[in-house]
Order: sequence, then structure tokens, then C-alpha cells
Amino acid sequence: MEFFRIKKDIPFMRHALKFNIISLVTFLLAVVFLFSKGLHLSVEFTGGTLIEVAYKQAADLEKIRGSLGKSGFNDYVVQNFGSSQDVMIRLPLKSDQNTAQLGESVMKSLNAEAPGAELRRVEFVGPQVGKELAENGAMALLLVIIGIVIYLAFRFEWRFSVSAIIANLHDVVIILGFFAFFQWEFSLSVLAAVLAVLGYSVNESVVVFDRVRETFKKVRGLTTPEVLDHAITSTISRTIITHGSTQLMVLSMLIFGGETLYYFSLALTIGICFGIYSSVLVASPLVMWLGVSREQFITKTKVIEGANEDGAVV
Repeated sequence: MEFFRIKKDIPFMRHALKFNIISLVTFLLAVVFLFSKGLHLSVEFTGGTLIEVAYKQAADLEKIRGSLGKSGFNDYVVQNFGSSQDVMIRLPLKSDQNTAQLGESVMKSLNAEAPGAELRRVEFVGPQVGKELAENGAMALLLVIIGIVIYLAFRFEWRFSVSAIIANLHDVVIILGFFAFFQWEFSLSVLAAVLAVLGYSVNESVVVFDRVRETFKKVRGLTTPEVLDHAITSTISRTIITHGSTQLMVLSMLIFGGETLYYFSLALTIGICFGIYSSVLVASPLVMWLGVSREQFITKTKVIEGANEDGAVV
């Protein structure tokens, strides 16, 4: 399916160096922000207190957040849990209060501003649990990267797998850089969005690489930059349809999903925007600079001595 067809190939590779310099600068800035500011980790990673309360009617989350803010609580997370009547409140560690005292303080503030709450449970998440979650999340990210490299190496060759994984890691680091610079909360849902972006971006790279391989096999007389330009141009319509429809869905979550889905959809939005850039304008030039050529896709036929042009021995 295509919205439009571009008859003349756009010379993307003519500006490949400029695109990758922009990409490198953005990547380095993200790394600087990560090391200088660090990520604002949520309760799942740092440890804290989880409080579950229930209302007889649908809970007003904004009123609950307002009551907690007036009572002096900071860095709290309020979201529905299971139904519109059940609410989960996450609070960071406080050295001057134990779990029971913290639960009482929260219920006191809720009854003052948002009455009708019934305390269901109070749980303490220790720093060790948060450390294990962070380690498991990093391991999940590493396994996804290894899986992508192996898949692309089998489907194409090592040049394509190296180019795709560099481009995808570029997207991941930039997402983390945004969260570090603005100090947005990095939670498990954001980690899930980062993993989703990895798979989403590599899908776009595979589409372009498939067209590159197909063009090398079918069209003679084109240079490597011309083949890459043709592959990118011929898949632009498909790219616009795919990314546009996905972004519409993500945008609806960003606007109407509330605080629970806000940072998840925000991470996806950043990943989709930079994923288009990296898949087209970072991965493809890297493949070119790594030395991809037509000879790597053409199967060499074995010449039998004494055979004619049809392969028959005379």
C-alpha cells in the first residue's frame, strides 16, 4: 500500500556525512546528560512504599495527588490499580518514618481532601529489590540486542547487523538522554517502551535492507550510494504509513492515557521520531561505509571445463 510514489530517487547518501554528524552530536549530548544528571528512577528501582487504597466510587486521582502535595509528599506516583475504584500510591523511602507511620500519614491526608478511602495494604519495597529490577532490566536490554544481532547476521550479513544495532542503540541512548536532561521519572513502563523501540526500529531497518538486497540482485550498473538511495526512496511511503499510524495511537495514549501511560507514550514518541531518522539516515550510511557491494549478493556459478553457454558438456 502506498500513499504516493516518488519517481526520482532522493540523493540521501550525498548528505550521509552531515546526517551522521548530527546523529553523533545528539548521541554525545545524551551520554553527557546521562553521566552528569543521571536518571530519575522510580520507586520500583530505588525502593519505597506501595500503598493500595479503595473507594466505593471512581477515585478522583487529581484530588488525591493534590491532597498528597498539600501534606508535603514529594515524588509520589498515583494511578489506578485494577479498576477505577482501586488506587496505588507509590512513595519514595523516608528515613524518619516506618511503613506503618507512612500509611497512617497518607490516609490522614486523603481523608482530609479526598474522603472515603479504605486502606487495603501497605508494602515496603527495599533497595535490594530495586537493584535486582535494574539488573534484570539491563539484562533484558542486552538479550534483546544480542537477539537482533544474531537475527540480522543470519538474514543478511554482518555489515547489516552491525549497522542496525548501532542505529538502534543510538535511539535507546537518546531516549535515556531526554529522560536524564528533563529528569522525567524512569519506571518499568518506560523500560518496556525502550525495549519496544528496539524492536520497532529494527523492523524499519530490515525493510530498507531487504530493498537494498533486492536492488543489488535485480538492477545492474548502480553504485552502492545509488542503490541505497533507491531503497530508501522506494520505501518512504510505507515508512510514512507505518510510523504515522503508530504515532497516532501513541499520541492518543499520551493525551488521554493519564499519568499512568504518560511517560511510557512519551518514550515511544521519542523513539519513533528518532527511529525513523536512525533507520534511514544512520544505518544505511553505515552499511555503505562498511563496504557493502553487489558482489556480496550475487551467487557465483561454478564453471565446468568443456561446458557450453547452457551448461551442457560437449
